[in-house]
Parts: sequence; C-alpha cells; structure tokens
Amino acid sequence: MALLAAVAAQAPGARAAVITYGASLNGAIEVPPNASPGRGNTVVTIDANTMSVQIEFADLLSPTTASHIHCCTATPFDVSATALVATMVPTFPGFPLGVTSGTYFNTFDLTDPATYNPAFITAHGGTVAGAEAALLAGLAAGEAYLNIHSMDFPRGEIRGFLAPIPEPSSILVLAAALGGLGLMRRRKPVFRA
Repeated sequence: MALLAAVAAQAPGARAAVITYGASLNGAIEVPPNASPGRGNTVVTIDANTMSVQIEFADLLSPTTASHIHCCTATPFDVSATALVATMVPTFPGFPLGVTSGTYFNTFDLTDPATYNPAFITAHGGTVAGAEAALLAGLAAGEAYLNIHSMDFPRGEIRGFLAPIPEPSSILVLAAALGGLGLMRRRKPVFRA
C-alpha cells in the first residue's frame, strides 16, 4: 500500500484535468456504411476550457468538404447512431478542403460560442456553458464521433467514435496498484493459536 501511495503522490495534480480521446476513422462505421478505402486517426485533447483537435487522413475516394465533431448519440459507440453537429459548421476552420489526404491541428476555446454549431447551443439550453457541458459529457460517455465528409459522401466518408486514451501516468499508477495487490496475495497471513 505504501508503494501505491508513493506512486499516486508522484502523479501531478494539474495533469488530472487533461483528458485525451482518440479514434480510428473509416467508412465501415458511417451511416450508411461505405466501402471507402479512406482511413484516418484523430486525437482530441481537453485541457480545462480548451479542446485541441488533431486529424490525419488518407485515401479518401473524393475530395473533402467538411469535418467536425457530432454529439450526442442516444447509444454510445453504436455504428448506426447519428447525432447533431456539435462543433462549428460547416467545418473546422482551416481544415484542408478539396483533398483526399491531409493533416489538421487546431485548438479551440470551449467558452467561445464560435466553437459550436449554433443549433447545438440552442439544443443545450441556449448557452455556451450548456453546450460545453453537453459536449464534455458526450465525449466522456462515448456518444461523440468525428466525421470527415467528402463530395461523393456528403453524409460522411469516414468517422470514428471518440474514446478515452489513458495517460502514461495513469498507466503507471494502475501498474503499481496491480503489482501491490499481487504482492499482497503472495503473502500468506500467519495465524497463531
């Protein structure tokens, strides 16, 4: 237990607020599913009131027209589910349009109304705070996905549901805890009569 406490004490408190989500993007989980050879990866990082979005994609069948995050589906990680566009429309600012492969990175202020689709704000109490809370809750619950739309697939050519990615420090704490439990199981208590 002392080992676990020591490792937990080493984990920086400020980093606990950073949450990272990731997804692999493909056409098989689009609605409707498609056979696009397109593929991609995304990492979305929430740090206090900012959201960083990083996307890499390749091999789309037609040029891109938009990309954004949709939230919140009624059924988490359900490949048949759809949801309202949560982030700005028609696309992330600066997202590479008219291409079949590319990369993207941008950081957004979650307290800025321009970060959201106005309809998403309206659907969540009419306030930016309501939209932010809904997006963060949707991400945490697996109810959000990132979509890349293209000319041949206006509803989306590739997408992926965003899921939490554990931080390395969290993995270390978990490993130390499991190791400590293993040591405790190996020690047999001595009972004296």
